[in-house]
Parts: sequence; C-alpha cells; structure tokens
Amino acid sequence: MSDTEIEALSAREILDNRLEPTLRVTVRTAGGTTGRADVPRGRSRGGHEATDKRDGGDRYRGLGVRDAVETVKTRIAPELRGRDVTDQAGIDASMGTLDGTADRSDLGGNAMTGVSLAVLKAGANAHDLPLYRYLGGPAATAIPVPVVDLIEGGELGASGLPFQEHQIVPRGAEDFAEAIRLCAEVYYELGDVLAERYGPGARSVGDEGGYTPSGLTDPREALDRLLEAIEACGYGGVFGLSIDAAATQLYDPDAERYRLADGTYTRGELIEYYADLASAYPLVSIEDPLVEDDFEGFAALSERLDAQIVGDDLFATNAGRIERGIDAGAGDALLCKVNQVGTVTETIAAVETARRGGYALQVSERSGQTADTWLADVAVGLGADQIKTGTTRSERTEQYNRLLEIADGSSGEYAEWPR
Repeated sequence: MSDTEIEALSAREILDNRLEPTLRVTVRTAGGTTGRADVPRGRSRGGHEATDKRDGGDRYRGLGVRDAVETVKTRIAPELRGRDVTDQAGIDASMGTLDGTADRSDLGGNAMTGVSLAVLKAGANAHDLPLYRYLGGPAATAIPVPVVDLIEGGELGASGLPFQEHQIVPRGAEDFAEAIRLCAEVYYELGDVLAERYGPGARSVGDEGGYTPSGLTDPREALDRLLEAIEACGYGGVFGLSIDAAATQLYDPDAERYRLADGTYTRGELIEYYADLASAYPLVSIEDPLVEDDFEGFAALSERLDAQIVGDDLFATNAGRIERGIDAGAGDALLCKVNQVGTVTETIAAVETARRGGYALQVSERSGQTADTWLADVAVGLGADQIKTGTTRSERTEQYNRLLEIADGSSGEYAEWPR
C-alpha cells in the first residue's frame, strides 16, 4: 500500500450552528495523512438538490445522521479502502456508481459530500499544499468579492420580509481586507439604525447572522435601511446592493402566483417589481428571483435587467441544468454549493460548464454551517468571483478569517465584479 492510499475512512455525527446533526468524515492514508470535512446543511433547499440521508423518528426531530454515518463506515469505506486519495475523479465516480440514483438518495448526498471533501483535503495534505492551491493550482490567486447578508427574511429569519437575504456588495474595495472592514462597519451602523427605528429587538439575528427586525415586510424598506447605513459610514461609492429572493419559497403552484406581503404577483408582474427595484436602488445582483424550474422567466428577467441574475435552486450546481440555462439564456451567474450535487468532481464539472457559458461564479455556504473552513479554500480554488457566507456567528467569520489568511499567502488580488 502506497502512502497516499486510503487506509481508513470513518464518520461521526456532530452538530452544526443550529444545533442540528450533520456529518464529520475523516480519511486517513497509509502514510498517516488525514483529511477531515464537515458537511453543511441548507434549510432553504431546492427540489433538485442531492437528497440527504436522515434517520427520521423522534431523535433530533428526525434529523439525526446515524444512518449516514453507518453508510460511510459499512458501504463507502470498503469500496474506497486502498484507493489513492489523489484520484478525486475516480473516487467520486465510484461513489456515484455505488449509489446508482440521480438524487443520491441511496448513499445520501450528505454522506457522499463528506467523503468527497475529506478525500480532497487528504490529497492536499498528502502533497503538503493548502487546499485552495491543490484544487486550483498556481492560477488560484484571486480572493472573491464577499456578498454579505445584513437583513434576513424568508426561511432564514422572523422579520416578516418575503425575500431571504438583503445584501451589500463591496465591489469598489481596494482588497479583501478592506472589503471585510467596510462591511463590518456598515453592519455596526445598521444595527444602530434599526434599533433607533424599530426598537432594540431589531438587533436580533437570523440563521446567518443578519438582522431580523420584527414587522419589517417591505423589501424596499430593507434596502432603504442598508443605504442609510452605507451613507452614514460615507461609503456610498463602494457598495452595491443585492438580494436573494428565494422565490421558490414564495410561489403558489396552484394559483401560479408569488406571495409577497402586499399581495400576489404573476411572473410578469414580479419581473416588473424587480425592474422597479433596479431603477430605484443600486441593485447589482438578484439570486433566485423566480421559481426553480422557470428557465423562460429567468431568461426574460436577464434580458430585462442589467443586474446579475444568479441561479441557485434553478441550477442546483448541476452541469446538465446549467447547460439548459445557457441554451435558454437564463441568468448569468451560478450559485455553487458542493452539497447540492454531492461530490467535488461534479461541482468542478458544473463550474466548468458555467464558465464556458460566460457565467460568473458565486460560491455559497448553507444556513446550517460549521467552523470548517473548506468553503473559503474551495472558493479560491475554483476561481470564484464572489463568495456568500453570511455575516456574523463564528462559523461565518471563520470563512472570512481563512480568506484573509489566503490573501496574505498568495498575491491576494481582489476579484473584479463581473459587470
């Protein structure tokens, strides 16, 4: 057995930032190298994502992952023992064959994601390379622009806002360190603005650390507060605004309408709503503005607006769906989540497909995250233009801290906003 062959593969149940179970997978090679990866979990999940394996029953309200742990130990480990950790594509393909389903429902997308990422980290460690360099090679130098969620609604917060995230984008910062500093200062100022207008309870935060001011229901009011905080800091020329509408969560398929606080909207009416927002605010990006299978609507909105249109639930980090989007002219940016598709290799294929279509790349966290910082390395390794990883909470700020480290260890150039 060579030093880089897998000697042992194990998993355990751990807890994410929401105190909900997830997986930690560890790979050990014959040479003593290890790779360990934690698997994130999304609360707002599209219908085309890889299926997590969950235990069901009463324990942790059915969210336990003991079955997924056993799957890693008794089904995946015997298949991969003796395989070389540097053969990422071969290992991921073997898991895909072993699973045999389109949605990863046999082995479980969470089990496959954990193993794939742990193998990637073991390969990097075996070569004594930082993860971003092992994944991206010498070209992996640019640090992505952070897209920072400051006010939460939808599935992530109890504010009453229909849209999931109301974000700031420091596209005019000099470098990543300045970008994070400016975002932090706007965050501090926004807390004061919200507390003064809505009371001290407005400083409460949602799953990803953004504020959730109770009773705030109009996205325009949320964007007004963001601009108020930005202007109070004197940073008006640095920031654009962005939203994650997560519109699948707002869609009533029976009525074929979208539900917002002020009423219901047809597809065409909602497109005009976004157009009005884009004319009134410095809106540079909209994620998932329409229901997840509406390629035609995404294409119409992409034609209508100059803002970046990001596909998350639409594409599900799936190369086939991205090809369909390119053919339809639907959107111009991919939101990339490794656990949507199940393996590193499939993620790379999705990214390469998006790049061939001229799409920008935004690498994203999930609402259920851990302090594992592979996300930051993967973003740089894949050459992401942007990263979305929340605001406060240690599992979010650890990603920023890791990006600051990478910037110090590489050329540290700041990625350009694609528009």
